[in-house]
Amino acid sequence: MRVRLPLTAVTTAALLLVTVTGATPAAADRNPDGRPLVKVSQGDPYAQCTIGARSPDSVVYPGTEVEPYLAVDPRDPRRVVTVFQQDRWNDGGARGLAAGWTTDGHTFHRSTLPFSLCAPGGADYERATDPWVSTGPDGTVYAGGEGVDFTKSTRSALLTVTSRDGGRTWQNLTTTHVDEQPFFNDKPSLTADPVRKGTAYQVWDRLDNDPPGPSSLDGPGYISLTRDGGRTWSKARPFVDTSAVPNTQTIGHLIVADRRTGTLYDFFDTITFADDLTTVLDAHYAMVTSTDAGETWSTPVTVARDTAVPEVDPNDPTKLLRASSTLPSPAVDPRTGTLYMAYEGADFSAGEFDSIQLVRSTDGGRTWGSPELISPDGVPAFSPSIAVDERGTVALTYYDLRFLEPGDTTTLPTAYQLATLPHGDPELQAERRISRVFDWLQAPFAGGYFLGDYQGLVADGKGVRAVLTETHSGAPRNRTDVYTATFRTR
Repeated sequence: MRVRLPLTAVTTAALLLVTVTGATPAAADRNPDGRPLVKVSQGDPYAQCTIGARSPDSVVYPGTEVEPYLAVDPRDPRRVVTVFQQDRWNDGGARGLAAGWTTDGHTFHRSTLPFSLCAPGGADYERATDPWVSTGPDGTVYAGGEGVDFTKSTRSALLTVTSRDGGRTWQNLTTTHVDEQPFFNDKPSLTADPVRKGTAYQVWDRLDNDPPGPSSLDGPGYISLTRDGGRTWSKARPFVDTSAVPNTQTIGHLIVADRRTGTLYDFFDTITFADDLTTVLDAHYAMVTSTDAGETWSTPVTVARDTAVPEVDPNDPTKLLRASSTLPSPAVDPRTGTLYMAYEGADFSAGEFDSIQLVRSTDGGRTWGSPELISPDGVPAFSPSIAVDERGTVALTYYDLRFLEPGDTTTLPTAYQLATLPHGDPELQAERRISRVFDWLQAPFAGGYFLGDYQGLVADGKGVRAVLTETHSGAPRNRTDVYTATFRTR
């Protein structure tokens, strides 16, 4: 769930454990690169759930899987866990979160994440959203998300679970933080420390609209961490302050770590509104640094201006899209420590539409270079994800609209692309399509035609593994599915 302005809020949780259901072999298609795209989402574990309607206008999209993320076991790249929203609602969140896991890299099985009442043994929340997953150096899998209520109360809670069998089962359900209106917690991510066994970090923004109304908004970054493999989590606390500038919030917090030094970098967007809380006065990406495993953090450093414009169908701007605007995707070169951040911006289109842009820092984030254009010039592009492999090849994935014909207002042909930059050199950039061409307008509508506020990409030894959402034309009860595949980067 992505919130720029305060909504309603959320809270506490309960129970644990979740078991595998429907371990059917995954179906596979061939993408234009010749590699099999494996379908991760298998059936609908929440098809019979009737919980969560917010109002008579609430619409649930059964059989939809959106907003995927993934993690690869650093000890064995065949052990993969994906997470995603299951059965998206039009007005916020989903019936629940689900996972797909594999031990051979190809055949995915299903498990459910206990973050909502629709899930077996699930927490006491009507809906769930914002799935995230990360695997530590000892193979412990950490999954996080958000539980939300809209009817019986106004609560938002940050939740975590762990798995020690590769995503087959989940334990240690923990509420790391919970609030009721006028507070709202949003856009959590979760990162397992790659060098400190048993350590992981959950970060998010906490919106404060107290007292409710114009000219009253604060949205600092919050953190909770575990040092014992997810059995317990620290009390949530602010680590990025926004109180100095009125009506300022952060969003999109995401920690990446330099494996050579153990340094942590948290990236986020900072947005300052006018007193009416509708006009944006300033928006820029920033980062903070920790050299003591998350105990203390530096003051923010500006990374790049946020120049994103509304995400729309170029042939019919009344049709809203919903992708990764305001959400940074960072990565660290494991050999050199060079930092990269990919994001949507309109610097290369004179403010007409978003492209995929990349900035980098070679001095630990103290200074940043100018934006580089990654997606094709003149083509709207969305939802960048970035990873850097062991040889320093930078990989980026994104959706773009290069197949859209002028005057076509009935479909929105979309494809997922993979760009690679050996040694981060833009002069050596290569690109290839890794998905079918599909109609974005078949996606569920949730503040825009919705594939997810993000997709996922990770380095997996020989290259990268991507996870993405595709739509199905003419399948109203199964509008989307989640797919994954590995791709060589050299």
